Amino acid sequence: MERARNVHEAMDIANRSGIPPQNVILADRDGHIAWTVMGRIPQRAGYDPRLPSSWAEPGRGWFGWLPANDYPRILDPSTGALWSANTRALDGPALDAIGDGGFALGARATQIRDELLSLENATEAAMLAIQLDDRALFLSRWRRLMLDVLASGAATDEPRRARARQVVESGGHNAAVDDAGYRLVRNFRREVARRAWAMILAGCARPDGGKLPSGMRQWEGALWRIIEERPTHLLDSSYADWQEFLLAAADAAVRDCGDEALERCTWGRANVLNMRHPLGRAAPLLAAWLDMPASPMPGDLNVPRVQAPAIGASQRFAVIPGREESGYFHMPGGQSGHPMSPFYDAGHRDWAEGEPTPFLPGPDRHRLTLKPVD
Repeated sequence: MERARNVHEAMDIANRSGIPPQNVILADRDGHIAWTVMGRIPQRAGYDPRLPSSWAEPGRGWFGWLPANDYPRILDPSTGALWSANTRALDGPALDAIGDGGFALGARATQIRDELLSLENATEAAMLAIQLDDRALFLSRWRRLMLDVLASGAATDEPRRARARQVVESGGHNAAVDDAGYRLVRNFRREVARRAWAMILAGCARPDGGKLPSGMRQWEGALWRIIEERPTHLLDSSYADWQEFLLAAADAAVRDCGDEALERCTWGRANVLNMRHPLGRAAPLLAAWLDMPASPMPGDLNVPRVQAPAIGASQRFAVIPGREESGYFHMPGGQSGHPMSPFYDAGHRDWAEGEPTPFLPGPDRHRLTLKPVD
């Protein structure tokens, strides 16, 4: 790949490579940009690759690998920018060639796209600001809905509901560690989804009590349509109306905070980094030396600063060729594999706190000299 002279050669190399399929975004010195899939794609036949299917029928299954010239590609889009964020980049026959590998919902990608297209100068600082953006734009309509539900007559008579409304009114705009409103709104959306799917799937006798499937990521549009239209035939008979349903979901969101004061039920207390070394899990007495600190983290799965207790950005960096001294690089966990080394967690705090670590190395601190044995 490092010998490729332009994005066309780079895409050819990417499509022929043997890695598990990944998004790859490329740029060359002439200003061309491109997206494609890097890695092997099975050549499927006889079924829709986006849906579950049995291979029992003749002519259905995988038949070798997709030829490189049939790979989906995007070259020099009219927007002048490309982004990924694990979202779906294609539709139609190109999507059929890839199948559904569990695309992200798209909220994070949309926010990244809008910020990229608003840039006049894509500086290193501007790129880091996008990567650290924790504004909860995706949940803004859920925040408004929760405020409306908690402002209803049935809600205002209960003190904890009234306090919840005050907390959401004063926050909920960012997935920030000190934002209790964000946590309540996030809980509210989860409870609405869980209860709605439990009602819809009640006749299926699901053993998990309507728990949301872990791989089900594209339900937001359908759920919001249900909330907007509020069809009576989908409502469980235990609720008098949809307002009572939504109020029950809001109460459940508040109960998630237990008995503590709601303003102390912040997002940072739920979104605590749990970065464990495999040996630390196997031998808990070693965890103090091997694991990274358990620290409250901003960000979430549907904002550009992607973060969960066990999920986060594997790296952040930006560098402009010829201006390497202005670049930055983030990697969680540090680069040393020796837990007794003073550099074991070097750079981890910068990653966690969003401070730009210089891309170039600093002055030598230690030097290791290898001498051949006579």
